[in-house]
Amino acid sequence: MRDLGVGLGYLVKGQRWVGAHGRWFGFGLLPGLVTLVLYAAALIGLSYGADDLISWATPFADDWSSPWQGLFRGFLTALFFALVLFVAVIAFTAVTLLVGQPFYESLSEAVDRSEGGDVPESGLPLLRELWISARDSLRILGRVVLYGVLLFALGFIPVVGQTVVPVLGFCVSGFFLTEELTAVALQRRGIELAQRLPLLRRRRLLTLGFGVPLTLAFLVPFVAVFLMPGAVAGATLMARDLTGTGSGDAEPGSGPAGRTVPAPGGPAPAADVPRDW
Repeated sequence: MRDLGVGLGYLVKGQRWVGAHGRWFGFGLLPGLVTLVLYAAALIGLSYGADDLISWATPFADDWSSPWQGLFRGFLTALFFALVLFVAVIAFTAVTLLVGQPFYESLSEAVDRSEGGDVPESGLPLLRELWISARDSLRILGRVVLYGVLLFALGFIPVVGQTVVPVLGFCVSGFFLTEELTAVALQRRGIELAQRLPLLRRRRLLTLGFGVPLTLAFLVPFVAVFLMPGAVAGATLMARDLTGTGSGDAEPGSGPAGRTVPAPGGPAPAADVPRDW
């Protein structure tokens, strides 16, 4: 159970890190703002069409008397929106990371540099990195949709569907949300999706301690935008723990020998900072 608290601690440390490095915080906000605009348009359109979609999917209820038709379709509409939110939390992160790939990779490198030790770089062209990120995100979204449909079906079970299923939904979302966020740092270390998933499963409570609170916070769109830079920073700190590359000696916010982390567009790191090319 200790790992639950450790995972939450990484989330808090990440927010503190970007709070102490204000330029990196502003740098990391831009992709989330772009994604938020796209999401707002999509969700507004969905809210107008949800009733028609449920009516189209349940033609057998057209002749039901009141209030049973309204109650039945209202229940299905609520379940449908729960499924959409379940998938949307992961999709928001995936799209934001894809839009902000160069931003978040630079932020993640800065966190690594501030903590000392190796600062790995993928060495891949930007287009190649975007392709890998998009491919892996689609694979994760496929898993999330599969779990979402299963949980949607289990939601019809009395009592269990209203108690156990929502908890499972948040745990599944938290796990895959953590995977998406740690992928920024782990991909730079050459750890592919097929290796990342077992790595996170071995520290499941740590993963859930980081991801579940973030999932709950991400249900509020504006909160998601402002937490995203710190979430990437915290996920980088977690990745260092998972791969055994954390030094634990450097003070937060300073590089080796107390160097300050350069802001976006600032000077390059000193030559004596170890790098994994």
